[in-house]
Amino acid sequence: MQPARRCALTEPQACDVSFVSHSGEATDDSDSIRLAEHTTFRVGGPAGRFVRATSQDELIGVVSEADSRGEPVLVLGGGSNLLVPDAGFDGTVVQVANRGITAEVSSCGGAMVRVQAGENWDEFAGFAVGQQWVGVESLAGIPGSVGATPIQNVGAYGSDVSATISAVRTFDRQEGRVRTFPAVDCGFGYRSSLFKRMPGRYCILDVAFQFRLGSLSAPVAYPELARALGVEVGDRADTAEVRDAVLRIRRSKGMVLDEADHDTWSGGSFFTNPLLTSQQAAALPPEAPRFATGEFTKTSAAWLIQHAGFAKGYGNHLAALSTKHVLAVTNRGEAGADDLVALAREVRDGVEARYGIRLEPEVNILGVTL
Repeated sequence: MQPARRCALTEPQACDVSFVSHSGEATDDSDSIRLAEHTTFRVGGPAGRFVRATSQDELIGVVSEADSRGEPVLVLGGGSNLLVPDAGFDGTVVQVANRGITAEVSSCGGAMVRVQAGENWDEFAGFAVGQQWVGVESLAGIPGSVGATPIQNVGAYGSDVSATISAVRTFDRQEGRVRTFPAVDCGFGYRSSLFKRMPGRYCILDVAFQFRLGSLSAPVAYPELARALGVEVGDRADTAEVRDAVLRIRRSKGMVLDEADHDTWSGGSFFTNPLLTSQQAAALPPEAPRFATGEFTKTSAAWLIQHAGFAKGYGNHLAALSTKHVLAVTNRGEAGADDLVALAREVRDGVEARYGIRLEPEVNILGVTL
């Protein structure tokens, strides 16, 4: 179901624009649900109980009820960063389905936008570009829900979502209350946050963003994207053109969901780019990529994988690296969770044997230690 959006801002002005979320009772669909139907890996067995929560109150109620019974809970967004065992999940799976966007926009203050956690991220990012809200145009094509983005601090092409987040509203399962975290308290780091470092404690209810207004993007920070746009790194470009270029690049790498393309039956990048000490960075071959990030040096997981002997398409008829991008572990159609984990483990161990660097998964793997 698409969010109700019936208003557009034609020019910066003081206003309050509301796009009202769909509402209704939480629905229990346990009898018919396999989690493979709700993950981009298309892998996962049945849920003990599957509930679709369409409002914040429903989400809090379902989670609180299960917690009071001591029942395991899996909070599910878009399923784009999740590998579920073939045996499924023996507990309550609650799908975050609250929708809605509210915005206060002024020419001097920019756009203060609050987005319900169940909104589709890529739809929202495209909507923001259409409204001339600047800052997420480089994050086009990333699958999943808005509520998942602060957990991973999702990013691509030199941009992280934390650059535009002003606050995250949560339900603290440990304290049993709603808590709002300003961005400064979210502990954002490279593909990390307070919420990721304390898994399961916080249910994201909504995310607040602050955008500047305009038709020119944030400075283009990634060389590949700059080349695609015909600009220099650090230049700005039309936000719609940036979004289109990002989508073209992502499609060329099998990183935009497409049911007919098994290269997209994945969780996106399976591993994060390693952050290395100066000693580890110095031990890499001279040609290995290096990016200074404060006290650490970041290198490319894709480069390590490829140069450790794992080419595009490496694997078998069940599980293989993408034929377009070695960072994606893909389901070729009939893979189970064990097949995908076995391939990921082989790649991780091969990189460690070659370079002494242990890759860390970006994907959340349930029930299995990689």
